[in-house]
Amino acid sequence: MADLHWNKAFALEQTAGDEELLEELLVLFRDSSVSDYTQLQQAVAAGDAAGVVRAAHSLKGAAASLGIEGIRQVASHMEADGRNNSVVVAREQLTAMGDLLEQLKNL
Repeated sequence: MADLHWNKAFALEQTAGDEELLEELLVLFRDSSVSDYTQLQQAVAAGDAAGVVRAAHSLKGAAASLGIEGIRQVASHMEADGRNNSVVVAREQLTAMGDLLEQLKNL
């Protein structure tokens, strides 16, 4: 199983040490990631590389801003492959992304 590799210290730097704000941002990411993951699944099923790019880019950006390297890395690979008009990497990594997003619930 893939690991989130969450850099909480980095995330706290982004919120100027505000733990309450960080928790709010995590809640927002958890909520938005459900929609992004659904879009990712649909794009993979439809062979829609542009849809993969959009969903993966959204996941990548949010994860990067919160120091969640595992999600950022997988999403980055999906996005790059999608930009090459392919859904192969997204199809191969879809379950791993789902596992990572499940782990996100425990942060």
